[in-house]
Amino acid sequence: MEVQTIVIVTIVVALIFDVINGFHDAANSIATVVSTRVLSPKAAVLWAATFNFVALFIFHEGVANTIAKTIEIQQGDPAFVWVVICGLTGAILWNLLTWWLGLPSSSSHALIGGLSGAGIAYGGLDVLKWASLKPTLIFIIVAPMIGLVLGGLLMWAVSWLFRRVRPRKVDSTFRVGQLISAAAYSIGHGGNDAQKTMGVIWAVMIAGGMLSKDAKAVPDWVVMASYGAMAFGTAIGGWRIVKTMGMGLTHLKPVGGFCAEVAGAITLFTATRLHIPVSTTHTITGAIIGVGSVTKAKGIRWALATRIVWAWIFTIPAAGIAGAVLVLVAQSLHAW
Repeated sequence: MEVQTIVIVTIVVALIFDVINGFHDAANSIATVVSTRVLSPKAAVLWAATFNFVALFIFHEGVANTIAKTIEIQQGDPAFVWVVICGLTGAILWNLLTWWLGLPSSSSHALIGGLSGAGIAYGGLDVLKWASLKPTLIFIIVAPMIGLVLGGLLMWAVSWLFRRVRPRKVDSTFRVGQLISAAAYSIGHGGNDAQKTMGVIWAVMIAGGMLSKDAKAVPDWVVMASYGAMAFGTAIGGWRIVKTMGMGLTHLKPVGGFCAEVAGAITLFTATRLHIPVSTTHTITGAIIGVGSVTKAKGIRWALATRIVWAWIFTIPAAGIAGAVLVLVAQSLHAW
């Protein structure tokens, strides 16, 4: 099969991953606003999808550049095109499995794991670019902790500021506020996650000789397609994970949903500005637990939280193993 054909196939698979990413991570954007009954599930996913796409006009391509540099790409080398498609497929398989189980694992870390595992299977550890990987690995721990701390602090501050306001008034105020906070979170989600697909397409176009290794940006059509696919995936979002995130972890009121979303949005905006691909799933989960810890720590279902953490731990190695196995299969079939 010709290199250009494989590049086109890989781009299609990357956009499929983008749709699944939006589908899988829709819960991150809408779980709180649905669980507090501010919006119906259908209205919520459309609201989130709209602002996923709006992120296109706010953020640039820093995260995409980081993803493109996860593994050392050789320009014009068809083998690296296969490495990318195998890594993508490994990430997709893990995303679909965790969606089926209703576990909010990280699509971002599945992608990092899949690409890294495929790269190692092809060329060993030297293929990995640790300067790009290090901030991402650090933020596996940092992102949920920032979300947790910000969520808890915001919840504490809002509770103190509104301590003399009638509960019904607080509820009605933050039902409106959640529309704004959900929009902000969805912008952060789209801005960070859509760029990951852009980065993959960027890498595979370099490997296929369709872009220079020194290219400073991807073509405009890649940007539009990546954000569009993300928004579409969110619009058809996965209800299984919504139930886990918004209803399984803890009981949220509109004020709690608002604080969790604002905390998550601040974290995502910051990471995207720093060009660091982070897990939107980890971020919002940490924020929800932070809010729940302030309102009623015993109300958090810690057994479920533990299951979620185990899914996080296994995401990178599981997707990495899948990517590596697919590379070995491709090699055995003499794909290149």
